[in-house]
Amino acid sequence: MRFSVLSLAREALTGHRGWTPTWRDAAPRDAYDVVIIGGGGHGLATAYYLAKEFGIRNVAVLEKGWIGGGNVGRNTTIIRSNYLLPGNEPFYEQAMKLWEGLEQDFNYNAMVSQRGVLNLYHSDAQRDAYARRGNAMRLNGVDSELLDRDGVRAMAPFLTFDDARFPIQGGLLQRRGGTARHDAVAWGYARGASDRGVDIVQHCEVTGFLREAGRVVGVETTRGTIRAGKIGMAVAGHSSRVAGMAGLRLPIESHVLQAFVSEGIKPLIPGVITFGAGHFYISQSDKGGLVFGGDIDGYNSYAQRGNLAVVEDVCEGGMALMPMIGRLRLLRSWGGIMDMSMDGSPIIDRTPVDGLYLNAGWCYGGFKATPASGFCFAHLLARDEPHPVAAAFRLDRFASGHLIDEKGAGAQPNLH
Repeated sequence: MRFSVLSLAREALTGHRGWTPTWRDAAPRDAYDVVIIGGGGHGLATAYYLAKEFGIRNVAVLEKGWIGGGNVGRNTTIIRSNYLLPGNEPFYEQAMKLWEGLEQDFNYNAMVSQRGVLNLYHSDAQRDAYARRGNAMRLNGVDSELLDRDGVRAMAPFLTFDDARFPIQGGLLQRRGGTARHDAVAWGYARGASDRGVDIVQHCEVTGFLREAGRVVGVETTRGTIRAGKIGMAVAGHSSRVAGMAGLRLPIESHVLQAFVSEGIKPLIPGVITFGAGHFYISQSDKGGLVFGGDIDGYNSYAQRGNLAVVEDVCEGGMALMPMIGRLRLLRSWGGIMDMSMDGSPIIDRTPVDGLYLNAGWCYGGFKATPASGFCFAHLLARDEPHPVAAAFRLDRFASGHLIDEKGAGAQPNLH
């Protein structure tokens, strides 16, 4: 069924009895051309673009839990392309362009809202750094505006400008940034892939790899053996564990990243705002709750929950930026397992094991990268060569020294 005003009106008049399931909950077959491990945003987007752009439809997406139960449903929904370095900026701008046409492309309401992303600065040195980043963005054809204090005050008069510990001097604004409904993104990609013949197999955990003559030719799962011509890994924080089954050791650490939402209030925050003197970012959901987050937990973990020390640290950041937030009650929190690479930038590449491909190391940037990550990974799987905008995301850069050390984008080893 294609969603439209006419289909909505028809169902409203017939008691909504004609809606069909969003995607097929398929049973695994014996063999596929491509098997994608991981049914999160990146895995589903990869399957969608394999079918849509490259005509490869004999594809299975294997998810150990349920669609939307991993990181794609455990984030703060922010989308942006305000990066500095050449290895990252073209890629995230590709993602932004795909976000802008995504809902029309896969015919599903992902609630993409380009409300703007404002990064605040609190010192002369930080202003200069933001000016450099903004100029780099413009050189890559990306919108950016450097605002002074009055410009920020006009957008967000509720912030504490003078009496705070870190007075606000201005901010770097990307108006095309914003938010998207995270679970709807997963459902939309699942629906688009399923409609094109992709099998989406839930509750199917990979437990090992089949190898013949040094090549990976399939996977062992809790639902049986599945053979494949190529296998793509897109399992986020479990990348090291799954790669270990194939004898690979990745330059990745897994950490929990917590997010929070407050009780609902009237419209207050116009877009996304980040605190430049600490790691704190905040926006407002359509239900009225303030959605915010901060740093990863400081220890390695595979648990989808955090600790109270990080709750306190994140709330302190919010209080320093806007003390009125202290009057709100915290409604709930959740955690996603982040695959933190050693330079804070992702990996989209073939592995040393023939037939096995890797999509990992997204750090804090996984959700915003979803469309470009899926498109570029599909390109790699289909053509065995990297997409031009993802050419720098090589696995061997950690051995060769060609790091993409984007400050503020992810973890550094000394901060783990």
